[in-house]
Amino acid sequence: MASMASEIIAFLLALSGWVLVCSTLPTDYWKVSTIDGTVITTATFWSNLWKTCITDSTGISNCKDFPSMLALESYIQACRGLMIAAVCLGFFGCVFSLVGMKCTKIGGSDASKGKLTCFSGLVFILCGLCAMAGVSLYAHRITSQFFDPTVLEQKYELGAALFIGWAGASLCIIGGTIFCFSFPQSIKIPRMGYSYNGAPSVMSSRTKTQAGRADRQSGRGPPKNFDKNAYV
Repeated sequence: MASMASEIIAFLLALSGWVLVCSTLPTDYWKVSTIDGTVITTATFWSNLWKTCITDSTGISNCKDFPSMLALESYIQACRGLMIAAVCLGFFGCVFSLVGMKCTKIGGSDASKGKLTCFSGLVFILCGLCAMAGVSLYAHRITSQFFDPTVLEQKYELGAALFIGWAGASLCIIGGTIFCFSFPQSIKIPRMGYSYNGAPSVMSSRTKTQAGRADRQSGRGPPKNFDKNAYV
């Protein structure tokens, strides 16, 4: 029962983390910057993995998609690959965990279900690591440009999508770790019992010898003379 409860908790944590990781891809604010005008004019610049936009004080946004994937900066390409890999790994982790959990009726024996649950935990951990690496790489690029005095172009700050990605990656790693630790509890190999009667003692051998002598004296022992038809 404890193993089943831990598997359910791990699945809910990993599923929530995977949903958060998926939500970071369409989220607008990966990096954001605000410029205040002299009177009331305010412009907000924001960007994500797919486009860069500007929003004025009236709420109108003008966006520009990145022209070519091959012309992108290397860190954006790496972040795209890592986040897409995290989404795919999380999907397969959900499928494997549903098949391997004890509360489901599919997956075969307890041993095979336990191995599949442990494998899904490793997949969720890898999903969290990919998402953590992608978000952290993007955040490192923003912070390095922000604190670099030689950069004269507009500087950005961390957007909401980065914090959502960190939270989702952490939940995936925690859920996957719980799945891996629930594997020894789900498989219990029965131990075979062996009985040991011990060597015959000296007293028992003496007792058998005395009983044999008493049988021969009383005539209950095996006959010494055999008839000719004894072996017929």
